[in-house]
Amino acid sequence: MKLISFNVNGIRASATKGLRETLHELDADIVCLQETKATPDQVKEALEGLDGYHVHAHSAERKGYSGTAILCREEPVRVDLGIGQEEHDQEGRVITATFADHIVVNAYVPNSGQDLRRLDYRKQWDDALRAHLVQLASGDRPVLFCGDLNVAHREIDIARPKANYNKTAGYTQTEIDGLDALVEAGFVDTFRHLHPGEVKYSWWSFRAGARGKNIGWRIDYVLVSKGFEGKVKDAFILNEVMGSDHCPVGIMW
Repeated sequence: MKLISFNVNGIRASATKGLRETLHELDADIVCLQETKATPDQVKEALEGLDGYHVHAHSAERKGYSGTAILCREEPVRVDLGIGQEEHDQEGRVITATFADHIVVNAYVPNSGQDLRRLDYRKQWDDALRAHLVQLASGDRPVLFCGDLNVAHREIDIARPKANYNKTAGYTQTEIDGLDALVEAGFVDTFRHLHPGEVKYSWWSFRAGARGKNIGWRIDYVLVSKGFEGKVKDAFILNEVMGSDHCPVGIMW
């Protein structure tokens, strides 16, 4: 089985840059998309011509903002939108697909914003999402959690750690603590588990040719509930795939 997670930074824009062709080539069993910036109907329209997938999408109340989608070859047993908390579910940031043998949770975690204006909200959101994941993992199915988590976890995950620490959204101690808490709750970062010393990024600013210079951040992840990491055969970051300011990440098991 192969799972891909990709922040497309607008699915309609990404579709004009070869998204359907990219997904066809990647040939994943499950594709999790973030920042679709589209309604469910617009998501399906943008993916028209990509055959073989059931498409489930969750959109924000605000048009053209946030949004997530799961594409899967096997129809899930059930699909849940959000985490059941109205204050956190208005931006279309979480979609959960339950399959016979596993659960996939796709999330687009809020950015703490310019001047860290949303940092307090981000902490509340992290706590609520963690509770959702821990509750799911208490059942009899392993949980695969992926998405744009909007945090570089360690110094190895960001090109310029000292310049950004506690100054820039995505690399504050509060955000790092949030991911630490998820790991302590029993979730394993698959890429770092299999590639403990590898420097690889998944997002680059559009400014100053950052991608060409590889001045990036690793903020896109696939984490799995404890015990499932032993079944993961590969975890990867596909730097060569274009079409967004992020690149796809994924696992095979």
